[in-house]
Amino acid sequence: MYQIGEDRTERLDIIPAQLRVIVTVRPKYACRTCAEGVSQAPAPAHLIEGGLPTEGAIAHVLVGKFSDHLPLYRQSQILARSGIDLHRSTLADWVGTAAFHLGPVVDRLAEYLKTSTKLFMDETTAPVLDPGRGLTKTGYLWALARDDRRWGGEDPPGVVFTYAPGRAGENAEKILQGFDGILQLDGYSGYNRLTRPSRKGGDPIRVAHCWAHARRKLKEVFDRDGSEIAAEGLRRIAEFYRIETEIRGMGPGQRLSARQARTAPLIAGFGEWLQSQRLRISAKSRLGEKLIYIHRQWDGLQTFLHDGRVEIDSNAVENLIRPIALTRKNALFAGHDEGGEPGAASLHSSPPRRSTTSSPSLTSKPPLKPSLPAIPPAGSTNSFLGTSSRQADPG
Repeated sequence: MYQIGEDRTERLDIIPAQLRVIVTVRPKYACRTCAEGVSQAPAPAHLIEGGLPTEGAIAHVLVGKFSDHLPLYRQSQILARSGIDLHRSTLADWVGTAAFHLGPVVDRLAEYLKTSTKLFMDETTAPVLDPGRGLTKTGYLWALARDDRRWGGEDPPGVVFTYAPGRAGENAEKILQGFDGILQLDGYSGYNRLTRPSRKGGDPIRVAHCWAHARRKLKEVFDRDGSEIAAEGLRRIAEFYRIETEIRGMGPGQRLSARQARTAPLIAGFGEWLQSQRLRISAKSRLGEKLIYIHRQWDGLQTFLHDGRVEIDSNAVENLIRPIALTRKNALFAGHDEGGEPGAASLHSSPPRRSTTSSPSLTSKPPLKPSLPAIPPAGSTNSFLGTSSRQADPG
């Protein structure tokens, strides 16, 4: 028989995650004719000195908690199916240790982002236990982000999360110390202090408000009441976004020219329409309140007309914090304010929404690698002592 061809079929198979124990062997050496005693290579540096996990194991827990939204008690149950008994309190210690070591990386990233000329900012709730009351209080995760891809900016996108026990504007002021560029945000009044001459930590910030939030206000009224006035506002805003879709990816100069020629007249028309409707509609009505909201943000809503780098909305940062809601739902709450800070730091090793195509488990490992001890000087006893490693099955 001679082979005249072949048929091939493909099937998808999954190999479950494998746990392994890394055994490091450090031989001991002794000289029989001298009095130097026993020599042995120092133990390798570990993220948790004397602890069980490798850096990869800790990264796996971080990615599971903050990227895959798996609370630690669920991860403990998953490990138990493989015969590994690790209580969630142990996993929590790992997360806290990783957050401590990530702290300098996060601080440096924040400094780097604040050298930018334009950033986004938003905040979301983070329930925290209130000791002594048996209840939870509301903490906040503040996101400071950069994403210049829509206008071809060369700086890579990035985000820094900071935990604060409240939503007061002074928290934003503290986070933004050293930043003097344009800030894209929603209409939360706590940000108003950033635009004042008395602002701490820098010059008054120029803000760009979000047309998506303005649209959302009108959409709420339309969905509830079917208001024709709200429908007209939505139609006008849709024209702005249609132009933005056409110029997406162009350089700042081209975007600015298109906005000045095409969008600016539409914005002016919207402003006239807004004023006329405010005169007709009671300020205490549901629609009147939404129109007042848009009116209060009017100057910031026009910032994008004068700078091609500015976006029409702050959706870039909203998309980054939206997945945090799933982690918040699954984990319920942090144990205390100090627990919110490690959570914020750990979000950088496994961001809730990745702006690159790389695996979060790969991007999280390098920052977790501890600094290795200095190489012994040449000629020392330890300079020629090596270590060997072998693997063994758990148990």
